[in-house]
Amino acid sequence: MNRFIMAVVAGVIAATGAQAQVTEEDLANDQTNTSQIVTNGMGRDLQRYSPLDTLNKDNVKNLVPAWAFSLGGEKQRGQETQPLVYDGVMYITGSYSRLYAIDVKTGDELWQYDARLPEGILPCCDVINRGAALYGDKVYFGTLDARIVALDAKSGDVVWNKKIADYKAGYSYTAAPLIVNGLVITGNSGGEFGIVGEVQARDAESGELVWTRPVIEGHMGTLNGEESTMTGTLNASWPGDMWKTGGGATWLGGSYDARTDTLIFGAGNPAPWNSWLRDAGQTNDGTGDNLYAASRIGINPENGEIKWHFQTTPREGWDYDGVNEVVAFNDRDGNQRLATADRNGFFYVLNAEDGKFVRGVPFVKDITWASGLDENGRPIFNEDNRPGDPSAAADGKKGEVIFASPSFLGGKNWMPMAFSQKTGNFYVPSNEWGMDIWNEPITYKKGAAYLGAGFTIKPNYEDHIGSLKAIDPDTGELKWEFKNDAPLWGGVMTTAGGLVFTGTPEGKFIAFDDETGEVLWSFQTGSGIVGQPITWEQDGEQYVSIISGWGGAVPLWGGEVAKKVNYLNQGGTLWTFRLPKQLASAD
Repeated sequence: MNRFIMAVVAGVIAATGAQAQVTEEDLANDQTNTSQIVTNGMGRDLQRYSPLDTLNKDNVKNLVPAWAFSLGGEKQRGQETQPLVYDGVMYITGSYSRLYAIDVKTGDELWQYDARLPEGILPCCDVINRGAALYGDKVYFGTLDARIVALDAKSGDVVWNKKIADYKAGYSYTAAPLIVNGLVITGNSGGEFGIVGEVQARDAESGELVWTRPVIEGHMGTLNGEESTMTGTLNASWPGDMWKTGGGATWLGGSYDARTDTLIFGAGNPAPWNSWLRDAGQTNDGTGDNLYAASRIGINPENGEIKWHFQTTPREGWDYDGVNEVVAFNDRDGNQRLATADRNGFFYVLNAEDGKFVRGVPFVKDITWASGLDENGRPIFNEDNRPGDPSAAADGKKGEVIFASPSFLGGKNWMPMAFSQKTGNFYVPSNEWGMDIWNEPITYKKGAAYLGAGFTIKPNYEDHIGSLKAIDPDTGELKWEFKNDAPLWGGVMTTAGGLVFTGTPEGKFIAFDDETGEVLWSFQTGSGIVGQPITWEQDGEQYVSIISGWGGAVPLWGGEVAKKVNYLNQGGTLWTFRLPKQLASAD
């Protein structure tokens, strides 16, 4: 059956009073339907903007807890999920590949699913999970052993369970799946293990593969079980056989731009980190760029063919990845644009139709690896700030140590920014830090770390690391900045009520004035916030939810920064707040 027809049938079933079904129309209209949240990003364009304005600058001080839900047990660690809300149920994922269904009015647990993780999983950056997806009568999420699971949304029973990749080779999966026209679309994780990044599309009903698209050139895609086309051109920008273990993990998942019918995925760092092993004699002709690592890629959702690519960091050698989310938006002149804030410290605006560079500006203060961007958005490298070649060292064991900024955890990492249709600005969670980094010899071994580098992260400033920045995408101007002592690692949300929400590792959930950056309200959640907020309407009142639970990459990889935040307590609590009707108009 045609997938579009399937979507229509699902809508008819929902209308007849059978079990509620999430339709393609529900997904497409998620931002405007304020009674539900059925997509990661509060809309597949990932704007994380709500048109609700009941809660506003004047009354946000009256926001009060409605209920709290503990994830419990020993499995606390980092909690990075974004909740979904549909048909009276909230769905959240938890650390160690768990999924919960919760009564949205009472906070009572309806059911819980725990993946049976095998011994020997190889997650890079904590045992987190960033959320689920809804479609039809099912809820979908990924697991740390690189599987995608479909559960019955009402009962939590397993409908199907499919393998994305081999966890023994270093693959895992932590992102929220993306659903478009009856396809469940996933990436993969494992960029530190010499894996190959790939996007896969499965039939939502059966779980069977429809197409695959590797993102490292030289690898072959598939369509309906047959080979389709090669990604890129073999050895055009990779030396020898390095492309076979070339990295480029698509670990953050993607967005969908309905205006151009395009999936947009980011490809992570090339492997290994030691860029001298991947250097084909770097020139400006692109022969050493290592495509399509550290890139944003536009993909046809029907067949997995690549429409366009934009590489943010050619010949990447600092682990600046390229996976950060791409947000589809219209600028103030009505132009269809895409925006992304890269690990490398630059904020990019691209043309939505073809991914062409429009403008780019630094959004962190101390970028050392490049002096700027040229007219095509290609970085102007500071070659002296490239980690040294170990083969040129006297002992051949360690290349020259350099200090690079931002650090490999990025000017912005995974934590999603938000766009406000009210102000036209982006609100970007960023960090001001650098690193000592050096290269080392390395050879590939299946299931072993494939870095060829060492590093120590250091704060750039004594008074702050985290910085929430309001950026005008039409000019690149910084409108305001909120400085935070610890690194920011949680998502951001904007509302038509003039509010910007995010949380801090110190446990504060904060509402800011979207125009000035003034703190209007805050609540101490008891553990560090690295999750993603949502808001919705229920029984005539506006609700807001956020998960609290410190963890993620910073305490594992943060070097001197990790020592700075080692006092922070772990946790695992979902907080839900409401603005009571009687206080909605109160001064």
